[in-house]
Amino acid sequence: MERRRVDRVLVIGLDCATPQFVFGPERFDLPNLHELMRRGCWGRLESCHPPITVPAWSVMTAGKDPGTLGFYGFRNRRDYSYDPMVTANATAVRDERVWDILSRNGKKVVVLGVPQTYPPNPVNGWLVSGFLAPDTRSDYAYPKSLKREIEAAAGEYVIDVKDFRTDDKDGLLERLYALMANRFAIARFLIEQKPWDFFMMVEMGLDRLHHGFWKFCANDHPMFQPGNPYENVIRDFYRSVDREVGGLLDVVGDETAILVVSDHGAKSMRGGICVNQWLVNNGLLTLHDRLDGPKRIEDCHIDWAKTSVWSSGGYYARMFFNVKGREPQGVIPPDEYEAFRDQLAEAIKAMPDHNGEPLRNRVVRPQEVYRAVNGVAPDLIVYFGDLAWRAVGPVGFENIYTFENDTGPDDANHDCYGIFIMDDRVERGGREVQNLHLMDVAPTILDLLGVEIPEDMQGKVITGI
Repeated sequence: MERRRVDRVLVIGLDCATPQFVFGPERFDLPNLHELMRRGCWGRLESCHPPITVPAWSVMTAGKDPGTLGFYGFRNRRDYSYDPMVTANATAVRDERVWDILSRNGKKVVVLGVPQTYPPNPVNGWLVSGFLAPDTRSDYAYPKSLKREIEAAAGEYVIDVKDFRTDDKDGLLERLYALMANRFAIARFLIEQKPWDFFMMVEMGLDRLHHGFWKFCANDHPMFQPGNPYENVIRDFYRSVDREVGGLLDVVGDETAILVVSDHGAKSMRGGICVNQWLVNNGLLTLHDRLDGPKRIEDCHIDWAKTSVWSSGGYYARMFFNVKGREPQGVIPPDEYEAFRDQLAEAIKAMPDHNGEPLRNRVVRPQEVYRAVNGVAPDLIVYFGDLAWRAVGPVGFENIYTFENDTGPDDANHDCYGIFIMDDRVERGGREVQNLHLMDVAPTILDLLGVEIPEDMQGKVITGI
């Protein structure tokens, strides 16, 4: 079946939209998304390693894996010193993303709220930065005059949901709906007022919703209580997002191909593993500090001469080795590096949970999953309980298992699959497509618009057949 060339492509990004609520037996009533599925094709979209907002959206829009891009999370090591890690904003993205390629091919683009777009870079069109913009006083738009246009049309730009790890659930829910309304209002304004060939927006609310409300809605969460007042919050929010999507579909023509995508999914978080405490307990990390309670590893004085490994916590763990000749006070001989890494990986895989049952940790070696390993990569990436547990970075715990999140209330971890829906205006009868990956989205967009796909893109064109 031949794909019909389209005049325009609209990409609606829903951060953390998770397949079970859109496709599966738990799917909600989402008439606009389901109509796109019925007309086109759809499937689970495999995320990258790690499945997290940064780097995932750049992986999707550049068509290259994190190793090639050279960043592995929100914060990354700048070099092999022991200095604090730095945030990977737009300056960290050295590869072209799809809107850069389209811009230099003469296509008009609009980019709204996509992560890692602050500070904004020039495009052949208009760009509004994502949630890494510090506040609305910053120059978050390109061109700068666009900021005034947005404020006149939709009020102050809502960059993100503030304080989404909170016990004030009513206040959080109000802020979530405010973000959604603001983002889609700006999207409608830009769709109708700007000439464009490519339009991409990302709405962050679903991600914040999952982290804030998962235990109230998911019956597989250990703290779920049937009949609680927030039991239908996730369902209702998805329905509202679907209505907003419908509002965008009403203002684009039949010549526009529609893609709805997410960077990863979500799942129940059962607890946390105090990863640096585990390293301390096993003699791999030594501190000068006397601890009388939890303390961030970044605030500790590490005895580097007696430390082999330290870790960065989060939804996943990144293990960094202290290697002779690489780190300033390295202790692991380079010729023992691989044996040490194998030994540590096996010890991590063998960790039991708090009940003595297998935790089923996954350990990823960057060299085995990336085409190239640029920047300063972690030596190991660890998914505790296959992402059913998060990595807790602070030390000073009596037990390596915790059920209190170190960054505030949070019920969900990320999962390895997001969503992909494409209506490219060729009747496909709602075909489910298998083996889709984040890196496939960028070449698919270029193919739809008839623009040559760079040879170094790693993804494939999704045809839906």
